Formats: sequence, C-alpha cells, structure tokens
Amino acid sequence: MSREFTGQFRKPESSARLVKLKDVCERALSNLRQSDVVGENGPYPVFGAPGQIGSVGFYHQDRPYVAVVKDGAGIGRTMLLPEKSSVIGTLQYLLPKANVRVGYLKYAVQHMHLEKYFSGATIPHIYFRDYKNESFRLPSLQEQEEIVALLARVERITQNRRVQLSALDELVKARFVEMFGDESNSKEWPVVSVDSVADSTVGVVIKPAQYYTDAEHGVRAFRSLNVGPMCIKDASWVYFSREGHAKNAKSQLRENDLLVVRSGAPGTACVVPRKYAGSNAIDVIIVRPDTTKVNPHYLCMFTNLPHGKRQIDDGVGGAAQQHFNVGKYSKLRLMLPPLALQNRFATFVSRVESAKASVERALGETQTLFDSLMQEYFG
Repeated sequence: MSREFTGQFRKPESSARLVKLKDVCERALSNLRQSDVVGENGPYPVFGAPGQIGSVGFYHQDRPYVAVVKDGAGIGRTMLLPEKSSVIGTLQYLLPKANVRVGYLKYAVQHMHLEKYFSGATIPHIYFRDYKNESFRLPSLQEQEEIVALLARVERITQNRRVQLSALDELVKARFVEMFGDESNSKEWPVVSVDSVADSTVGVVIKPAQYYTDAEHGVRAFRSLNVGPMCIKDASWVYFSREGHAKNAKSQLRENDLLVVRSGAPGTACVVPRKYAGSNAIDVIIVRPDTTKVNPHYLCMFTNLPHGKRQIDDGVGGAAQQHFNVGKYSKLRLMLPPLALQNRFATFVSRVESAKASVERALGETQTLFDSLMQEYFG
C-alpha cells in the first residue's frame, strides 16, 4: 500500500449491513433534451454523458445527487453532481435517501459497473429495474464519510499524476518548437520528403484472426489502438502465432521504427523501443528511418505536431472511416535540421520519458490502491 495512506485504511465496521440499491436511493427521470440547452445562458448547469453541456435558468434537483448514463455511448458511467443542476434525458437521477451519503452512493454505484446490464443493439441502454437489487455494504453515516474522504483523496492524487504526465508531454512539444520553430515560423532548414530519409510500408492488413493465439505462446502484435502520440498504449494486445509471425516478415518491428496510425486517428505516431523489438504490426504504417539522416524521435514528433499533422489531414480519405495512405506519408514534406541538433532533442525526450516512467509507476500504484479499497468497501 502507498506510504501516503499507511495507517489510514480501515475495513468496514462489522456492523455494516448488506443493503440493496433500491433501499438507499430513489430513481428519477429527466425529459430535458440537449436541444433545450442550446442557446440558453443561465446560472444552473446541465449535464450530459461528457459532463457539463450548458447552463439554463432553472434546475431539476435542489440537492447533490448521483447521475447514471442510461442511453447511448458511455452507458453505466456514474457522476456525482451538485445541487441546483439538471441532466438531460440520456441520464437518470439516483436520489439518496437519509441512510446514505451521496458520495458513498456514488462510489457504490461506480463499483457495480452497470454497463453489464446494457440491452439494445443500435442504441444501448440500461434500466433501473435491472440493477436496483444490486447489493453492497452500508456502514454508519460517520464511516461512510470517512470512506468517501479517503477514496476522494486517492482520486485527487490520481488526477494530479495524470496532470503531471500531460505537462511532461507538453514540455516535449514546447522543446521541439523552441529548437526547430513552429509550423508558421519554422527556421530555415532544408525540406525533404520522408521517403528520402526513411522506408515506409504497412503492417499486415488482411483479417489476421487465423494468426491469433494467447500471450504465452504468441508474439505481440501492434494495432492502431496501441499507438498513442509519442507513446505506446500498453493494453488490449493481440498475439500472433509463431507461424503467423513468420509469414508476415515485413510487419516485424525493429527498435526505432515508427508506427503511424492509418485509420481512426490518422497520423498518430510513436517510436518502437527496444523492449518491443521483434513484435508484429497490423494495419499500421511502419516507418524505418535511416538514422544517419534523421533521428526517429525527431521524425515522430514532427509527425504528431501540426508540422506534419496538417499535411496528413490533407491526405486523409474515406467517408465512413478516415484513413491515411502509406504513399502519402512517404511524400510528407519534412524539415531536416542537422542530425546533431535532432539528437539533442532525442536526448531531451529520453530524460522526459524517464520522468514519465516514474510518474506512471506511481499512477499505477495509486490506481491499484483505489481498486483495492473499492473492492474492500463494496466488493
């Protein structure tokens, strides 16, 4: 357990009783539409699934409450919302009774993962009748307050660490612009096409389901959802069988390759570090820089920033799902500063990545603590 919380963790009282959700709250519905909020400018906030969507001259609830997304994207998401506010009709109110603190109700409902009750193929929705009998422990009001205070503190620390990560990302972007200029005021560097300093291809694009196996027996395969801007999203991996990996030799990755997203968020790029060398790639652009001409981290940041992003946006095609062509990436116009200067930038990136790794470890520990506390109190 994190040292920040040593000695502050208390198990629920033995007197805590098991209750059902319907025992501690009442449901209420809203007939407010998003169109009712457009153009309004009052003192009272209105919330939808993404958060606050506007403000109006009236409110539906005069006390704090819990809101649950019941229709469409984000179903099951739980929010603690303030007094004198309202939600639109895709959310529903859970109004606490006298035996529960509203913050405790929010965490209890959050732990229920109500999305598991969804029905409907086109527009998913959940109903109170389906989850009202979910049960959880209900301690005294005083201990509810103590539990809420502890969980809220852990969440604040988690959010602060996410802010730290975002600030470090912005620091790298700012350093790039400081060294090389921004898109509208770039320094007088030579301009070349990407294909003069790197080879580009596309990872296997066929449906590779026949190649899939488990992590123990397979080789990791990158998809677009594993590629973030200047970072790898280490989740939701798939794995190729050894045979499938061998059949797709052109998709096998080396250290310092770039991965560039073709579909969904075209142009998002990251560098392959040593630990992922030997992996495979599915339907993403693989860029292999000539490191005697261009530093991979410089090329990657150029691709993610407006310097390259605007060119990529101009080359995006497809109505239903936007995608970016490997040939167009190869012809991207790239400003090319001296390699020594690019390498200085890469050294800076390396130092920032080291700092990020420390923050990410701390973030992971804090999230683990939060999950364990939620399980202890509500599991």
